[in-house]
Amino acid sequence: MIHLLFTLLAAEAAVAATLLFKTPLRRLTVLALDRLKRGRGPVMVRTVAATVLIVLASSLHSMSKIRGHADGEVDGPGVLGLTPTDQVLLARHLLEASLMGYSLFLALVIDRLHNYVKEIRRLKKNLEAVSKQNKTMLEEATHRKPVEREPDQKDISDAKKDT
Repeated sequence: MIHLLFTLLAAEAAVAATLLFKTPLRRLTVLALDRLKRGRGPVMVRTVAATVLIVLASSLHSMSKIRGHADGEVDGPGVLGLTPTDQVLLARHLLEASLMGYSLFLALVIDRLHNYVKEIRRLKKNLEAVSKQNKTMLEEATHRKPVEREPDQKDISDAKKDT
């Protein structure tokens, strides 16, 4: 299980790194995450995350039982301290719990990074469209100013005649 968790953690770190830095792989990563979030993908991801969370809770519970046994809470005031077997089990559970926690955290980071990258891309497109529209309006305004002044002058002269 530990090898699987290390592999998962390395893959998640690689995905997070590709989302953080603007590389050619970022677009492919965003497209892959978009595909993953369509259809049954979110349900599958939530199910796997819930399973990992339950296994994490089980590992934490096992660690607390080992600690309780070492403190004499389970068997009464008998042997105090951890036996070598308990130390190995506690270290293994601690490693598994740490890897599962890091994995869940990186999954959340990847989700947020994906949303932020998409939002930045959308905002840049909107900014480009608005700046292009402003540029065309400015060009039209500079070309129309002499033409627009003549009707304005006529309106002003008509208004003066009416008063």
